[in-house]
Amino acid sequence: MTDPVWLVGAAMTPFGRFPDQDLLDLGSTAALGALSDAAVSIRDVDVLAAGNVFQAASGVGQRLLQQIGQTGIPVFNVVNACATGATALRTAILAIRAGEADIALAVGMEQMGKLGLLPTSMDEGWSNETFEPAGRDGSVIDTGGILGAAAMPAVFATAGIEYAYQHGGVHFEQFAKVAEKNHAHSTLNPLAQYRKQFTYDEIHAAPMIAFPNNMLMCAPTGDGAAAAVIVSSERLASMSDDQQARAVKISASVLTSDPWSDAGEALPDFNTLTRNAAVAAYEQAGVSPSDLDLVELHDCFATAELLHYDNLMLCAPGEAGRFIDERHPWRDGSMPVNVSGGLLSKGHPIAATGIAGIYEIAMHLRGEAGERQITNASVGLAHVLGLGSSCGVHILERRAA
Repeated sequence: MTDPVWLVGAAMTPFGRFPDQDLLDLGSTAALGALSDAAVSIRDVDVLAAGNVFQAASGVGQRLLQQIGQTGIPVFNVVNACATGATALRTAILAIRAGEADIALAVGMEQMGKLGLLPTSMDEGWSNETFEPAGRDGSVIDTGGILGAAAMPAVFATAGIEYAYQHGGVHFEQFAKVAEKNHAHSTLNPLAQYRKQFTYDEIHAAPMIAFPNNMLMCAPTGDGAAAAVIVSSERLASMSDDQQARAVKISASVLTSDPWSDAGEALPDFNTLTRNAAVAAYEQAGVSPSDLDLVELHDCFATAELLHYDNLMLCAPGEAGRFIDERHPWRDGSMPVNVSGGLLSKGHPIAATGIAGIYEIAMHLRGEAGERQITNASVGLAHVLGLGSSCGVHILERRAA
């Protein structure tokens, strides 16, 4: 069995739109926060894995080190669509498993704003105040930026309709319930981009983007960063009792891409991507879906979350509609999903998303998640999907006393 890797520090910035900060300001805040949380300094770090999508060609990892401490360590700059942050973490894990590092820092950072990701007709925002999400300070925030312009809402809308066609008990109502849940969960997360609860009726009446995904069922674009400090078992043993007590075991780290298809499949198949990654992760960690206490999955659209209940085997095959109808993925349900508010409300600064999911799971396993804490959480799963195509699944476990 592979020697485990341990997360000893994690941090994320608030997600939102921050025109007064640049990419490196956001990355530095998260990186220094994770180092402080781990009670180590950049001088202790042996390798940096930096994830970014929209400024990837600029060597953001080296630029980040110039701001937080230029120590000459190896830097890996990675880009893997929405799975960029998870890929950065996996790169750091591999460096430790290879014996080339005892302490590694993984950072995902993005400054998106709107970035022209919407058709021109929507790029001026959404003025209907009835449904305008409110920012962390209660002010109204322009919701003009939606992930993926016209293409991605349609791709995931089609996938949702196909699932509904194949399985009974799935209609617009079930997709709307996903959004209702995640917006409600976000009200307990001080780092979420939007923190406003919506009724089912309000969600039902929101402007349509690509049926069945409407405005309140689409993840917003935004700015933010997240970071994690990981160590080898040997390095953990030399750390203080407090550091050891707060360490979280990374039991599984899996990254998949599209498999070969005899049919010559060329389009990304995110269902197979996720299922293959989940099966490998459960086997690697030696756990089953029923062992999970919470899940952070890639809800770029409400339809995507419903599909991934099935893909991650959180419910019986074809039973995703019943799963949400019976409130299993609510914070007080049997399998809490996206307690952070998910991408729909927490936000989706692309490269930061993968590590932000890891951060959320780690906070619960440590018992440090505040008002949204899942009581006695001991095992959690973080899933992220990058069309292009890649899927990352990490399983984390609370350290045994």
